[in-house]
Amino acid sequence: MSSKNKFGFEPLDAKPTGARRERSPGPMGAAVRDVAESLQETTEAKVAQRRQNAEDAKAFRAAQEEGRVLVQLALGDIATDDLPRDRLELEAVAASDEMEELKASIRERGQKEPVEVYPGPDGRYQLKKGWRRFTALSQLLSETGEQDFATIVARVEPGQSDRISRYVDMVEENVVREDLTFAEMAQVAITAAQDDGIDETDPAQLVNRLYGALHKTKRSYIRNFVFLLTTLGDSLKWPKAVARNLGVDVARVIGSEEKAAELRTQLAECSTPEAQSRVLSGFLESEKRGRTATPKTVPAKQKFEFFVGKTKVTARQGECRLVSERDFANIPKDRLEDAVRAFEEALGLGVTAR
Repeated sequence: MSSKNKFGFEPLDAKPTGARRERSPGPMGAAVRDVAESLQETTEAKVAQRRQNAEDAKAFRAAQEEGRVLVQLALGDIATDDLPRDRLELEAVAASDEMEELKASIRERGQKEPVEVYPGPDGRYQLKKGWRRFTALSQLLSETGEQDFATIVARVEPGQSDRISRYVDMVEENVVREDLTFAEMAQVAITAAQDDGIDETDPAQLVNRLYGALHKTKRSYIRNFVFLLTTLGDSLKWPKAVARNLGVDVARVIGSEEKAAELRTQLAECSTPEAQSRVLSGFLESEKRGRTATPKTVPAKQKFEFFVGKTKVTARQGECRLVSERDFANIPKDRLEDAVRAFEEALGLGVTAR
């Protein structure tokens, strides 16, 4: 019996006969599929690249804000007149053998260490660190005319730093290298105390803020040189030539304005650094002999100051004032009384009855 109905159709549930034909894309379909896959891969790569670019831009902006980005600046765009330099006798340094060695290194190998600048009040950059490198490049440009020396690699200070921080940044590199004399470090403190942008007017007090990274003994030496330079003034013509121990010892024995005036008169007649050292040494020896031979009380005529460690001592008629970082209010009263009695006894003032 035929499985077809009267209309000639196969039953709907009839099983197909023969193998099913496999369909494969033609050349056009394969090309479209390849393009679609490639487009998807390209889109994913672009998304990843955009994400990476955004992260890189964010990191760059952060580095720029933190002052970690180096820039190439024209020498003419940088001024050096806002911050006083931390070196005395700049002309001598500029003409020194060390400067010639630095110039030879830059000529041979280029500038290896960046300078540091900050935006000045007039819109120009002001030099903060790297005076020797800046001077070497300026000299090379003047001597050769080569434009390779017309620019300098610099790091720009981010934001708006306070004035005292700029002084610290200026000296820290040379201090770490021990490239500054105690007289130069003292002069920085003296100059900073005269700066209208800094709230502290006592150069001795500024020493701790400017040279906080140094050992307390070195800070004590600097304070002694602060006293020496402020007391002797321009009569000390070659402060860099004063040896550390000589300067510290002389500062400690200048006990009155009368002695300081006498020493200034002698120093004013010096014509060489060697003569200056002889005068200071002679003054020191004279004071030592006088104290040993005639241990008598010198009447206090005027105010004078000196340092013992971190403690500043101011002496005048009827007053001896101590200024220290220590909180004396936390010291037991009986200990303070014992200390004062020992102080008076040591000075031969007699001991107050208990």
